[in-house]
Amino acid sequence: MNKTNTRNFAIIAHVDHGKSTLADRLLEKTETVSQEKMQEQFLDQNPISRERGITIKLAPVRMNYRKNSEEYILNLIDTPGHVDFSYEVSRTLAACEGAILLVDATQGVQAQTVAHYHSAVRENLFIVPAINKIDLPEARTEEVEKQLLEMFSIEKADIIYISAKTGQNVDKLLDAVIDRIPPPEGSLESPFKALIFDAFYDEHRGVIVYTRIFDGSLKKGERIGLTQSKNSSIASEVGYFTPFLKEESEISAGDIGYIVTGIKDIRLASVGDTIHKSGERVSAMPGYSQPKPMVFFGMYPRNTHDLQKLKESLHKISLNDTSISFIEERSSFLGSGFRVGFLGLLHAEIVKERIERESNLDILLTMPHVLYEEGDSGIKEPYIELTIYSPKDYVGAIINLCETKKGNMLNLSYYQNSAILKYELPYTMLVRGLSSDLKSISSGYATIDYELAGFRQADLVDLRILINGVDIDVLSEKVYRDEAMFLAREKTKKLKEALPKQQFRQIIQAAISGNIVAREEVPAFRKDVLSKMSGGDRTRKDKLLDKQKKGKQKLLVDARVTIPQEVLFSMIRS
Repeated sequence: MNKTNTRNFAIIAHVDHGKSTLADRLLEKTETVSQEKMQEQFLDQNPISRERGITIKLAPVRMNYRKNSEEYILNLIDTPGHVDFSYEVSRTLAACEGAILLVDATQGVQAQTVAHYHSAVRENLFIVPAINKIDLPEARTEEVEKQLLEMFSIEKADIIYISAKTGQNVDKLLDAVIDRIPPPEGSLESPFKALIFDAFYDEHRGVIVYTRIFDGSLKKGERIGLTQSKNSSIASEVGYFTPFLKEESEISAGDIGYIVTGIKDIRLASVGDTIHKSGERVSAMPGYSQPKPMVFFGMYPRNTHDLQKLKESLHKISLNDTSISFIEERSSFLGSGFRVGFLGLLHAEIVKERIERESNLDILLTMPHVLYEEGDSGIKEPYIELTIYSPKDYVGAIINLCETKKGNMLNLSYYQNSAILKYELPYTMLVRGLSSDLKSISSGYATIDYELAGFRQADLVDLRILINGVDIDVLSEKVYRDEAMFLAREKTKKLKEALPKQQFRQIIQAAISGNIVAREEVPAFRKDVLSKMSGGDRTRKDKLLDKQKKGKQKLLVDARVTIPQEVLFSMIRS
């Protein structure tokens, strides 16, 4: 088929604006998936994704569609909407010529709507705007339409009004994709050149790369090379997505397809690398910047015998999710484990759930920590440029919250009944629940987007927790100097309430930069050593009490401090 009848496009939107539902209708309209096999969120094959109702992984599919008696190939890549998975979206857009910008008629323009729109514009993509859920009684279609016209370079006549749920006007949307998004450029006669936009590891066939072919063609059995890693291998299979892998004899310029490389280490076939035929010289494509983990957790098996199993599970997941980093670490209370880096809190939550399900493990994540930079001039912490989208009624409360979170306002603007606030603030505030606080004060309407804004000097101190002089490493952290005293008292009080009594007293202390600033004490069990005495003089009783006192003092020195796991878990969760 002539490549002039090929269209490569993505669906981009904020979380829960209907991307997966629209993808389902496109699969039905194009008869890519039969009715008897169709199920909701068809492209979201990950069970966690399906249960949560959110897309966490990009998913390509090749569809055939007839318009005006002509056959077209439509290569769709469905994308996540949550900010933690923006890296997935950026990789997708680099493989396309256009994108459907989907906006919920009941919610209007939200954080990731704007973020993804600007990402698509940077990639010079053609935008097809669509307002979804127009069938709902609470739809604010005209208001949302005005938002799109005011905030983006969009003409009213370009907007398609649809219901992804009922299928209303989805055929018009398909026609708009064909009419407005250009066919892929590229030459079949040029040397083969393709971009890896995703990859996964198959233990039997090695690394399977998802690729956009820009020039030339590749047949099964031909030898390929990778520009960055300098590796070479045989393309043991090539093909397209239906959405499952479908083998073909050849893939060529303009296609979105896959290559089974046989490479056994996914790090040797990294996302963003350029594929060429062995012996042919091509210029490397720009590729992608490697995402840097921003939040780190200690990850420990609840059963210490499962350490090796956890290591194998982390290694397996990292083969398909290269944004994860992990190294071994040891806690004096939890034993051996790993320090794992994630792109965000949801990313960490999803990976934890995957490990527990896929490897049948029970694991604990310790308190999250951000990535600090330490140098001669002190400690620097990561800052983000935060964009908040909210109904304008909540602006006052949002400003007050951001000020308490050490935020510096950069801009405030209004569109219709909505407000956009831009702040620069420490990434730590996201880890400490800024997103949920915003949801709470805005009745769930505020949404956020953020990007790293560099590192800034921070006035931080080490807050250590000790019990009977023993440093409880998993409860220690860096905190802001102006909050340190309050947090020290809070932690010692919570521990006093949570720790069960022992046969010796437990002295809980909080130290800031080595100086004890807070103290609590859990008294020992009081054993009545005189209960068995039926008589006797005062001297004998005093001897027994003195012996008990000396025994407790010795026990306090010799006893090994133990903290029940449930106490540690409750402190970490709080």
